[in-house]
Amino acid sequence: MEKQYILVVEDDADIRDMLVFNLKRENYATGEAENGLRCLEEVRKKKPDLILLDVMMPEMDGITASKELLRFCDAPIIFLTAKGEELDRVVGLELGAEDYVVKPFSIRELLLRIKAVLRRCSPSPDVKNLGEFIERDGVCVDIHAHRVLVDGVEIQATLTEFRLLEDLMRHARIVRTREQLLESVWGYQFEGYNRTVDTHVRRLRQKLGDKGDLVETVRGLGYRLR
Repeated sequence: MEKQYILVVEDDADIRDMLVFNLKRENYATGEAENGLRCLEEVRKKKPDLILLDVMMPEMDGITASKELLRFCDAPIIFLTAKGEELDRVVGLELGAEDYVVKPFSIRELLLRIKAVLRRCSPSPDVKNLGEFIERDGVCVDIHAHRVLVDGVEIQATLTEFRLLEDLMRHARIVRTREQLLESVWGYQFEGYNRTVDTHVRRLRQKLGDKGDLVETVRGLGYRLR
């Protein structure tokens, strides 16, 4: 079985070496880039299964690089951010990044997050032959094909948005707390990452268009599909 390939984009050579060393210990194949420009070059050579992308880098920062990546690469991104860069983290999530980790970080936590992102961004073999559909008020989730249709027209949802909508539809009219959604969709529970849920819900509503109001905010609790 071919190893999953992770591209590490980080201008600090010591951090980059540490990440590559630990990823190889976990049996991942790795690539390296020291800035956003080199990241784009490496991705064009070989598409990664996941990109670890630092935000603050010379020549081209991570936010700019992620915007360029959207043009030709759908590999999931985990941002590495320094404390105090909250705005950049939010912008990164708005651009479709799957997650972010704040420096200094625990390598163990980072590895858990990588596994969670790779797991949810790979089609599950358990559902390939189910041919299952979930439909409500003109919104249809095709489990078999990992597609979302609104009034019969397919929308371009990321796998995370797909899983988020699937969870809400499976629990229609039941309030799902942010913690429950983090556990179900992202595969972990950590304090302080509720904004990850809020950002993806906002993006999902935008993509659902006129059907976006099906996803209700329950103040102080979480979200519910009405």
